[in-house]
Amino acid sequence: MPKPDIHPTWYPEAKVICNGEVVMTTGSTQQEIHVDVWSGNHPFFTGTQKILDTEGRVDRFMRKYGMGSTDNENSEKTKDLKAKSEEKPAAKE
Repeated sequence: MPKPDIHPTWYPEAKVICNGEVVMTTGSTQQEIHVDVWSGNHPFFTGTQKILDTEGRVDRFMRKYGMGSTDNENSEKTKDLKAKSEEKPAAKE
């Protein structure tokens, strides 16, 4: 038996509300729980998740560790730059 007057009130049928709609019920110390995201509208669980590479981080990683290039134009430009840097300037006499 719990000690009297020290435990919060337990609500076995607390409503979880997302966007003004009751999405589920659960036990809680609050009668209503307001959430922004739940498994019914989160992209990971609904299968609509998209991986965005807005800053080119994947390409930068691939170039840094030499794992191939995802873009053929970039690899051709890098080859040209390397070839130019390897050329020795003509010696002055």
